[in-house]
Order: sequence, then C-alpha cells, then structure tokens
Amino acid sequence: MLIDFFYTLRSAKLPVSVKEYLTLLEALQADVVGPNSDGAYGIDDFYYLSRTALVKDEKHYDKFDRAFAAYFKGVEMLTDFTKEVPLDWLRKTLEREFTAEEKAKIEKMGWDELMETLKKRFEEQKERHEGGSKWIGTGGTAPFGNGGYNPQGIRIGGAGKNRSAVKVWDQRAYKDYDDTQELGTRNIKVALRRLRKFAREGHDEELDLDDTIHSTAANAGFLDIKMRPERHNNVKVLLLMDVGGTMDEHIQRVEELFSAVKTEFKHLEFFYFHNCVYDFMWKNNKRRFSEKFATWDILRKYNKDYKLIFVGDATMSPYEILQPGGSVEYNNEEAGAEWIQRLTHAFPKFAWINPEPQGVWQYRQSIAVMQQLMSNRMYPLTLRGLEEAMRMLSK
Repeated sequence: MLIDFFYTLRSAKLPVSVKEYLTLLEALQADVVGPNSDGAYGIDDFYYLSRTALVKDEKHYDKFDRAFAAYFKGVEMLTDFTKEVPLDWLRKTLEREFTAEEKAKIEKMGWDELMETLKKRFEEQKERHEGGSKWIGTGGTAPFGNGGYNPQGIRIGGAGKNRSAVKVWDQRAYKDYDDTQELGTRNIKVALRRLRKFAREGHDEELDLDDTIHSTAANAGFLDIKMRPERHNNVKVLLLMDVGGTMDEHIQRVEELFSAVKTEFKHLEFFYFHNCVYDFMWKNNKRRFSEKFATWDILRKYNKDYKLIFVGDATMSPYEILQPGGSVEYNNEEAGAEWIQRLTHAFPKFAWINPEPQGVWQYRQSIAVMQQLMSNRMYPLTLRGLEEAMRMLSK
C-alpha cells in the first residue's frame, strides 16, 4: 500500500514530491530490487531503494528513518482508506503473493469486496498478531510480517527466523539534528534575543531612512538615497550538543532550539558529543570517527569572547564523567570532568541547557555531578529556562 507510505512521509514533513513517488513505482515495476537467493523480497532492499528515490538531501535521512519505521511498525497509520489506491498496481502485487486457489477466490469475491476485507484486516491490527496468514503479523505465512515463513515475504521488524531482511531503518546511529526544523521555534527565538549585541557590518544593503531624508532635504528636494550595512547580532556562540542514546527522546525540542540558534546568531560554531565531552568532538554524525575535531584544537581556535552553551540531558553513569576510560565508546585517557573544567575555564561565559524535565534532576546522580562542574549554571529547556540562561550569559 505505497500510497499510504507516501502520505506517511509527507506527514513527517519530508519534501517528497509526486514525481519522486512515481519514480519509486517505476523502479519497482522494473524490478530494480528483486528476490534474493532464498526467493525472499528484503525490506532492507526496499528501504535503500525508496530512500534513494524519495530523499534528495541527507539531512532528511533521520526523518525518513523514523517515518519508515513508523509506517512498518505503527500499523495504526495504515488504516486511512480515504485516499485512492492504484488498483492496477495493487492487483499486480497481489498476483505475485497469492496462490492460484486464492486468486480464484479473489476473482469470485470481486475487487471491491477484497478492498473492504483489507480495510477490516488493517483495522484489526490494534494489537500484535501472531501466526496465521493475515497481511501483517508475526509468525505464520503472511507475505508481510515477521518471524514466520513466506517465500516472497517481507519482514516487518523483529529478529526474523529466516534471516529474510535486516531492520536497517531501526539502526539509529547518532543522527544530525535538523537545523531547518521551524515548528515551535518562534518563542525560543524570542527567549534567545535576550543574548544580543548588535553591530552594523557587511555591505551597504539596508535603507538608511534618516540619512536619506536629511540628504534629500539638503539636495533641494532631489531624492538622495543612502544605504547602510545591516545590523546583526554580534554575539559569538559555541554550541556543544549531546546526541544519541537517551537524547533520542528529546530530538524534536533540540532541533527547534538548534534552528532558532542558527537564525539568531550569525557567529555560531557547533559540535556534537555523546554523553560527556572528551578529547574529540565532531560535526557530522555519519563521519564522526573519520572527521574528528580535537577538543584541544577547539580550545585554542576560539577566543574567550565566545559564549559556551552545552545542550544535553546529562543522563549517564557518573563514572562516564569522573573516570578515565569512562566513555561507553572508546578508552578515553582523561576523565570527562577534566575536559568540562578546561572548557568552562577557557570560556568564562558558559551555561548548560538540559531538555530533561527539571523535576527528575534530583534523582539523577550524573546530573548533580554535572551541575557541580558547571557551577550550577544548568537550565531546563523551557522558555523560562532559556531566558534565565541568556540573561546570565549577557552579563
């Protein structure tokens, strides 16, 4: 039911066009992806094909992964039958999946009744279905499902008894935050404007109304237009963002913050870290091990007039902060606490923005440790919290 897949992607705010959708259908009809050596059609092949056909910018990959997983795991999204389904395509698909006996029953039943049956079938998927031969479930012989067997089946989630596919879309490596996310950022921008220091810079591209009036009057009424450089927020910001693990729960709000920060501050530098800052950070999560930025180099490159802002939930084992080798990814020679202290010493104006609800901070030992390292300059990711953080940084 790829028409519903298309609408799922559009609902996820992915810029997928009808032309790209038709390209995907053409690729399927041309058997660009086909059965493997076991005769099974892999969902991983379809994942890569659909991503190639539908997503034109890698910054949307994470949105696509989440929408793809929601479509194939969140069955409630499949029950919208208000949209027209391309029956010719559906008929060809079903002819490949049903036996000769089943196809005979379909012809006798009629396609209208079949569509009604499919609708009821999907509406039944409010709970997990195991066994049998219905469209979606675990075990059994359904062409779409998990853990059972159908020679032309597509696995939906789970481990898979027949190793028919890999759940590639659910291998959520740390994803870059989408800085184009605008939903809900207006109030965040207002809060960030408490941290501003305007200066005129760049080329003359803004009308200077007062000077234009004065010059025109002095020129005997002949229009004399005067231009001036635009005013920009001259504040410099160094933004360090935690990504992956428990931060996946806060992606949307951090994206909103990131988008607002990129709009409000012309002089912005940002880097990613995981859980705690150690001896290197990165800018691209897909190449975070091949394109590292040494923390020492960051400390030397940027002047102390940069405002240092950490964004993270500070939720981890305390030893990840306090002990050498505490990183969950590699054997760091120095404790994260050492690097936090170096950063806060190099950039006197610093703050930590925490998306975790403030009510649970007291129950997280690692948050208490980080608050102490940050001299209690930790603020919740709320409008009030942002205003307080910006007010402190502007002093």
